[in-house]
Amino acid sequence: MKLFRFGAPGQEKPGLLLADGRKIDASAFGEDYTENFFATDGLSRLQAWSITNANTAPTVKDDVRLGPAIARPSKIICIGLNYKDHAAESKMATPTEPIVFFKATSSLCGPNDDLVIPKNSKKTDWEVELAVVIGKKASYISEAQAMDYVAGYVLHNDYSEREFQLERGGQWVKGKSCDTFAPLGPFLATKEEIVDPHNLRLWLKLNGKMLQDGNSSNLIFNIPFLVSYLSQFMSLLPGDVISTGTPAGVGLGFNPPIYLKPGDVVELGIDGLGSSKQVAKAYSGAES
Repeated sequence: MKLFRFGAPGQEKPGLLLADGRKIDASAFGEDYTENFFATDGLSRLQAWSITNANTAPTVKDDVRLGPAIARPSKIICIGLNYKDHAAESKMATPTEPIVFFKATSSLCGPNDDLVIPKNSKKTDWEVELAVVIGKKASYISEAQAMDYVAGYVLHNDYSEREFQLERGGQWVKGKSCDTFAPLGPFLATKEEIVDPHNLRLWLKLNGKMLQDGNSSNLIFNIPFLVSYLSQFMSLLPGDVISTGTPAGVGLGFNPPIYLKPGDVVELGIDGLGSSKQVAKAYSGAES
């Protein structure tokens, strides 16, 4: 299945993207795509509902705003420097253990919402990433068990303010958590939709120019390892997001670096997970 959410910010409704390309309103199912939905075998229940109701459910027009593909999770966990070429362009050593940081869940937004360049930002950057959504609580699980705990996959742009991240005290979370810094979607593809998550092309364009073009086969730490590894340090809850890292081609890596300015258009996509587009705009204060 492919799950999406649509409607005004804060008022999103659940939807389903069907195999024939039709988008339907799944509001009659009665639940949003929340932690409780995943924890109570919501995917199986939704699939059963769709078999009976998909043909009669209202359709969703293509011009309707898409929200984040899942409702706000308990946490967004990110893995840094998980592609060798990105570590090299960042002039950082290839990690021997996963580098783990968080994004505030308040950074979540729809896949095509505007990117708001933060107040006082000089170095806002992009990162196309494959994100994993957890399907059930995972604590101290083995690598062999890990995929049983995965609900599906989603496209994520891990926006980063490099000055906040690297020059303001050494904690990456400040440069990762600004509002609109986590566009998620257009949809969550459940596990069976993606034959091999370790062989997916990831790409990103800035103003029409291809800057990132990688493949998840080049992950340093693969998905089963990451899910197992993280579960040794914290409980992963249903709906939690793990963003697995970005390939080379971020703005920080160019000489001189390239950072986003108002009016820039960022487009990105992953095989099987669709594409998204964000237009950068300056912070105005009206967003608060």
